[in-house]
Amino acid sequence: MAGLKADKELKLRSLSSIGIVVVILWGINVGGLIWAFIAGAIALSSLAEYYKLAAKLKGTRISPGVGYIFSIAFIVAAVRENPQPIVLGMILTLCVFCVFGVEIARRQITRGVSYAFVNAGAVISGVLYITVPWTCMIVLRNYSFGRQVLITLFMCTWGCDVGAYIGGKMFGTVKLCEYVSPGKTVQGFISGIIGSLIVNASAIYFYSLPTYPLILIGFICGIFGQIGDLAESLIKREAGEKDSGHVIPGHGGMLDRFDSILFNALITYFVLRVIL
Repeated sequence: MAGLKADKELKLRSLSSIGIVVVILWGINVGGLIWAFIAGAIALSSLAEYYKLAAKLKGTRISPGVGYIFSIAFIVAAVRENPQPIVLGMILTLCVFCVFGVEIARRQITRGVSYAFVNAGAVISGVLYITVPWTCMIVLRNYSFGRQVLITLFMCTWGCDVGAYIGGKMFGTVKLCEYVSPGKTVQGFISGIIGSLIVNASAIYFYSLPTYPLILIGFICGIFGQIGDLAESLIKREAGEKDSGHVIPGHGGMLDRFDSILFNALITYFVLRVIL
């Protein structure tokens, strides 16, 4: 019975993975509003899971609606190709003031009970941690090289995940961060980097792209993607949950499936847009 259940779960997970890959690659190829809608929907769904995890902490009261509204504002700014720091900074500042407004009302209504620090921290960290990286991916797609960069970004992230899983299963002996994610090993971490670089080299060859700076994406996804995975594991540990949600069969939540890409997208955008 246990074997049948494991086989069924593996098949379900495989089918879900194929579906996710098809939707993501199709959205990137089409671009425009289609990709913005897909990225925005994943961002908001992941944000909802993040806020649910935050709400499980003792003594926490948050205002997720504020986060959703200002996340949509970020996404709209990205679609309009208007990601200037001053505009995004103003959106975040307004978000903080809206949270404070909620807490002022809460303290007045409850006669002395408010959660301004915790609420603002949870709401803002959700927007920064989830929404901003997805808006970076929307903006990147608008560039002339955006399609190739995004496909390479996702493929390297998935290559890292596969490499880390196989390497960890076959060679894993030394724990990487057992109090955050007990299953991860140093050997798996190194294998993840190798997997990302192999996929990266294949993408550069297939698209006939210059090795530099595209080779940087391989290193970014191999290193920072795994750190992003650990960050999400940390959040779930503190909330006492195994998965962030149950929306994807065999995988858990949106945040579980797209945790690695968040850090990768942010660093890639920073490197390509700001440094280079």
